[in-house]
Amino acid sequence: MATKKKLLQAAAGSAGGAGGLNVEDVFSTYLRSGTGAGTSFSVSNDIDLAGEGGLVWYKRRTGTAIDHILVDSERGAGYVIESNTTDYSRNRGWFTSFNSDGFSGNGQGNTNDSGEDFASWTFRKAPKFFTCLTYTGNGSLGGALGTREISHSLDQIPGCIIVKATSNSDSWYIYHRKDGTGSGLFFTTDAENSIVLANFGTDNNSGSGTHVPPTSTVFTIGENGLLNKSGVTYVAYLFAHNDGDASFGPDADADIIKCGSYTGNGSSTGPVIDLGFEPQWLLIKNATTGNTAWSMWDNMRGVVTGGNDAYLQPSASSAEASYNGFAFTPTGFKVENTAGFINNSGDTYIYIAIRRGPMGIPESATDVFAIDTVGSTGDGKTPHLRASFPVDMSIRKRLSGGETAYNVARLISGKALSPDSTAAELSIANFDFDYMNGWGNYTNTNSDYYGWMWRRAPNFFDVSTTPVLTSSTGSITHNLGVAPEMAWVKARNTAERFYVYHKDVGTGSGNFLALNENSAVGTYGFNIFTGVSDTSISYVNLSNGANYIAYLFASLDGVSKVFSVTKSSGSDASVNCGFSAGPRFVLLKRTDSTGDWYVWDSERGIVSGNDPYLLLNSTAAEVTSTDYIDPTSNGFTIVNGGLADGDYIGYAVA
Repeated sequence: MATKKKLLQAAAGSAGGAGGLNVEDVFSTYLRSGTGAGTSFSVSNDIDLAGEGGLVWYKRRTGTAIDHILVDSERGAGYVIESNTTDYSRNRGWFTSFNSDGFSGNGQGNTNDSGEDFASWTFRKAPKFFTCLTYTGNGSLGGALGTREISHSLDQIPGCIIVKATSNSDSWYIYHRKDGTGSGLFFTTDAENSIVLANFGTDNNSGSGTHVPPTSTVFTIGENGLLNKSGVTYVAYLFAHNDGDASFGPDADADIIKCGSYTGNGSSTGPVIDLGFEPQWLLIKNATTGNTAWSMWDNMRGVVTGGNDAYLQPSASSAEASYNGFAFTPTGFKVENTAGFINNSGDTYIYIAIRRGPMGIPESATDVFAIDTVGSTGDGKTPHLRASFPVDMSIRKRLSGGETAYNVARLISGKALSPDSTAAELSIANFDFDYMNGWGNYTNTNSDYYGWMWRRAPNFFDVSTTPVLTSSTGSITHNLGVAPEMAWVKARNTAERFYVYHKDVGTGSGNFLALNENSAVGTYGFNIFTGVSDTSISYVNLSNGANYIAYLFASLDGVSKVFSVTKSSGSDASVNCGFSAGPRFVLLKRTDSTGDWYVWDSERGIVSGNDPYLLLNSTAAEVTSTDYIDPTSNGFTIVNGGLADGDYIGYAVA
């Protein structure tokens, strides 16, 4: 696993307070591999815990059972409680500091064991997202109902409140808004995963009395019951519920956290939950049936559309397991299985969901695009291909040829498509994405393998998957934030062309290309793409019974350029990409006649001389003896006397 994550920062995202903050400023899932018990380590996730405070939830994913560890700024970095036990807060000293960009530890307490994998989830205190606080019980009566109010700074009615006594071994007590109808749920989780009513916001110890809902400034506890024992200290974690009233993102108008519920249907075609955003983290609990586990899911460890997802149980110390539980969609999530802990028919499930980031528009191409040659370690821990960011999509080619290229993506982790083939996806278990800096748990050290890597980011690049289609006409929803200027769409479970939309080819009958073929525009006597918008791609003539993946590209000033150009006899054809120097990546395809999909990049050389190229639509080896393009101060030129004259479309990254 990686030990460094670089999050995108937009100017709006650095604003103070909740307004303008991006989700990447206040939440992080961070994966790492242990470097040795007793060895100090730091997690740099760009979350300011030193200045703002918050919660770190830490778990060893592999090996023998190890407790979940929760540390927070209110008790201090050294004080540990475990979500899977009722033990009181102890000054273990395993975590040594909260930093301006994350946190540090000393490697004690099974927090840095060599060869083991770890995950952490960091929640920064921020209005309308999360806060934490401590208080001391007084055991006294107060108010008309014999209750006590605890002030908080969430600046919104909490969607979920989790409270734990820190000076004794009482259970964890939880309030959840459920569906917002006023019928909030009160329950506890202990090592046995039981659910019982708790003395939380009620006027007696049994929890059967009058419920006092939380407000945007206080939550209410019973007078002298389990959450207000005289002299007992408590810590409370408060999660917001945004409902069109939050102020995150570049436009300060976006929601990033939801606390809701759904009803199970007991079918593998499970409920579809509309959050209004694509999540990156889910906490789920069956609130109807007792002795069912809590489960935690995130897109870094892997939530795969139509495949197994990695999950942990906050109420158990067990290592990470995998299960085909959910698919994340551009607008929420879909339940994909019938297991009782996520989808019993008629049961109510409560959840906390946090929006996927980054929300900030990238300002540098190096934050979202990378090129690498397969590494030499072959240790199964260092990624197969490396970048300085979490990778969402990659194409891997063999320079010497004779082997199909692989197209892989986080949303279909463990699967691969081929841009030079119509074939359905292959299962390749080692093609995984649970790294902060690349992809592939693969021990092949052959430097003949070469890859290009993209990160999803607004206005730059996005990935979207579909369920199995029940109609050949419809639309694919996406989160690119602008209308895509180029899109690649491929059926996953059946043999079909790798369809390509390009803005300068347009829509209409025959107005598309195939990534796996060299055909010209107009070759095909049918239509695929009928329109694009900043939220969807409309299509016809896709296959009923097939599911698809779509890759969407846009022009972004100084970062990427989707273009077209005509090369005429006797002159160079210049492409002004608006970059500050020549491109690092160029894709070029002739459209008025047959022509291959050429790829050049600066790692292999884009120079005033011979430039090695590869073909996406072919298994041919790299060609190094031609000079077809030259770099310029703002883009590149197609050199006269090289490629045939004609009309070309393309894509470049700075």
